[in-house]
Parts: sequence; structure tokens; C-alpha cells
Amino acid sequence: MPNINTVLGFDFGLRRIGIAAGQSITKTATPIPGISAKAGVPNWQEVAKLIKEWQPQALLVGIPLLMDDKEQPMTESARQFAMSLKQFNLPVYEVDERLSTREARSRLSEINEFKNMNHRKVDSMAACIIVETFLNNIEKT
Repeated sequence: MPNINTVLGFDFGLRRIGIAAGQSITKTATPIPGISAKAGVPNWQEVAKLIKEWQPQALLVGIPLLMDDKEQPMTESARQFAMSLKQFNLPVYEVDERLSTREARSRLSEINEFKNMNHRKVDSMAACIIVETFLNNIEKT
């Protein structure tokens, strides 16, 4: 696996895509304001701008699976999004995102963001969880 210091993670959705930046030294992620999508297709110029700004060595996409490891309807759409990210000539990794949204809501509640919780905050926090999952398992791959 190539030397990865910075990554961008995406919590794919048909209307919104949560985003987080992470770095391998501390294995932590920071939420970035998400972007809108139409039927799962974002404004690719916005994605390019984020990649230019953060200079990641890899891109991560959360892949939704059911608890029994089976695919669900959104799984194929998330994989298509991951394939589309390859246009940026960076490695793209799929990350199991089971329960990331539930964990995101829990984390936001813990920091008293429950009243201000909206879909965009939840999506970007879910992207943080996707990034942290990858970073905590990077040596194991």
C-alpha cells in the first residue's frame, strides 16, 4: 500500500454526500461541509476543488452493507460513485460503513449538537467515521 498521510472520505448519498479529511499520524478525521448531489451525481468541480485543497493520497467511499454482509440497494450506487472518483487518478478504497450514521448521530449528541443536528452534519460526521475506520485498519491490510 502506498504511503498515505492524508485522505478524503465520502459518505455517499443520492441527495447529499458527507465529506471528511483524515490524516494517518493521529488517525483522526475532521468533518468538511458536504456537497449536494442529484441522483448520486455531485458537481465534480466541487470534488476537484476539495482534492486540490486537501491534497489527499487516497479517497475513501463508505459502502453500505446489511448486517449479514449482504448488499442493499444503495451499495451499487456507492460503488459507482467510487468508480467515478478514479477520474482524479488517486487510489480509491471502499470502506464498510455499517452503522456509521447511527454512530454519527450518537457522537453529535455527545457534543451537544443534537439541537443543531441536520442531515449535512450527520453525513459529514458519518464520513469521519468512515475515515477513522480506514485509518485504524490501514496497517492490517
